[in-house]
Amino acid sequence: MILEITQYGNPVLRKKCRKVTRVTDELKKFGEDLIETMVHAQGVGLAAPQVNREIQMAVVDVSHDPECITFLKVDGEESSLDDLMPLVFINPSLEFGSERESATEGCLSIEGINAEVRRPAQVKATLELLNGRKILVETDGLLSRAIQHETDHLNGVLFVDRLPTAAKLSMKRKLKRLAE
Repeated sequence: MILEITQYGNPVLRKKCRKVTRVTDELKKFGEDLIETMVHAQGVGLAAPQVNREIQMAVVDVSHDPECITFLKVDGEESSLDDLMPLVFINPSLEFGSERESATEGCLSIEGINAEVRRPAQVKATLELLNGRKILVETDGLLSRAIQHETDHLNGVLFVDRLPTAAKLSMKRKLKRLAE
């Protein structure tokens, strides 16, 4: 089922989401709905608060662009996007590499705004899957950025919060209009 995507200005986007303590059939169905909604909206990720649910759950799928990463390890083993995507995860914990890079980001909850965001280039993400398995994903590129972006959502942080002050000021009016 395609869900309604919450837009900028809705307070749910600023809330720190609660951990998922139990995986139920309803939660698994919600994961399928998140994927369907993300695909329908032509996104590469979607987090639960973006559809008005205050839980630490998100989906990511960058398989449309296999060149978007230079490496991917799952539990220390070389892996491929096809083996991992779409990725549905709960209760993420992230560690970052020291190198940072800038790339253009947008958000399904902030329509019409894209901006250069500086983030760590690599991530080590400990993710719980809906089958109860916990995995360690090490990657870079778009997959790293998408995991970081969606995890930010679970903590009430939006990509526009990560912009330099000058960039925030230049889009202040646009954001104000979106919030109204």
